[in-house]
Amino acid sequence: MSANSREAILAAATQIAQAHGYQGLNFRDLAADVGIKAPSIYHHFASKADLGAAVAKRYWEDTAAALDGISAEFAEDPARALHEYPTRVFRGSLENGNRLCLCSFMSAEYDDLPAEVQKQVQAFADVNTAWLSRVLVTSGLVKRTESEARARSIFAAVSGAQLMARSRADISLFDALIEGYRAAGLLPDARQGSRKR
Repeated sequence: MSANSREAILAAATQIAQAHGYQGLNFRDLAADVGIKAPSIYHHFASKADLGAAVAKRYWEDTAAALDGISAEFAEDPARALHEYPTRVFRGSLENGNRLCLCSFMSAEYDDLPAEVQKQVQAFADVNTAWLSRVLVTSGLVKRTESEARARSIFAAVSGAQLMARSRADISLFDALIEGYRAAGLLPDARQGSRKR
């Protein structure tokens, strides 16, 4: 089996997990989506747990790269990077067939996940909160001692907005909730700009 087959399996598994969670992953349906026989998946992933961990790990790694890209794009205006966070990290899943962030979905299944999948799901939350914490401090919006708590609040709020919007298949609800967070001061408004220059 080629590396391309492994990538196709990971891509299809990600789409399935975003729509149906870890419990929705099964090798028969996945093989049909990829156009291979189910036993062929075992050439790349020894078990469902192995596949789930690989999918979640790829997801947080891709998210970390996207966050680094946002930081680079708005290096001169970190408050703008924070403004872009909900749209660039969470809204896209809703735009893609009303799916959830993969790790948010798996977090809801946390108690039923194998330990290796749990570890990767936690890494997604850690990557997001670490980035948010760092950018909150860089922007001058909070002190370092307050940044982790604020970062966790932002992460939880944006994840919750996505969940609520998905349950109603209404992406405009996500946008309205994010604007509400900005109005309440949880997220910076784009016009706010960074306090440090």
